Amino acid sequence: MANYGMLRNYRFTDTAEDIRGSKLYGLDDEKLGKIDDVIFDHAEGTIRYVVVDTGGWLSTKQFIVPADRLRPSTKHDDDFAVDLTKAQVENFPPYKETDLESDEQWSDYEGKYRSKWEADPVMHRKDTDRNITPTTQQMPGNSPSARAAGAPQAENTGAAEIEDTKFIEPGFAAGTSTVEIDNTAVGIGPRWDTFQNRLRERRKEVIHTGSREDEYRKAS
Repeated sequence: MANYGMLRNYRFTDTAEDIRGSKLYGLDDEKLGKIDDVIFDHAEGTIRYVVVDTGGWLSTKQFIVPADRLRPSTKHDDDFAVDLTKAQVENFPPYKETDLESDEQWSDYEGKYRSKWEADPVMHRKDTDRNITPTTQQMPGNSPSARAAGAPQAENTGAAEIEDTKFIEPGFAAGTSTVEIDNTAVGIGPRWDTFQNRLRERRKEVIHTGSREDEYRKAS
């Protein structure tokens, strides 16, 4: 049996605890779709990805987002946000639910998926959604600590460092051979934490229900 599974038609007693149906917004508050399902680790009940239904703007209809890249939307109650644009999503390899049925297939898909994440840093002004382009001095490796450590430096342009900015690290660096995903995805918010706790509590029941659905689907 594969190491990962989905909720599919499983329903929690209290629907208010279920994040499925919540909308997902990207950069500049662009609506990317709604959370249709989650992909979780069978051994721990930990959510690794959310499956997003785009509603039709994406040719493959759905795409996935690592759980630890989500955050609560500041503009829409009970919804979520991620640092992605539609153009970036369109560059992801097509997501197919059937890949989850094989550990080998899923591992292959994850490798292709993470290689498409933007490798360049994105900067945001504090307390805003505005992106800015980092100066040469602000690029990774040009910080005082990096220079002291002997890291390669870019040419000094004399541009003043911007004090009210911070780097937002990308999801995955392109070309990496491993992926680091926070197994707990803490800090997303109380609604997410409640949902994940319920999934962990009922993990065995969810897996059993999913197995019966798989058997029925294959027999049909």
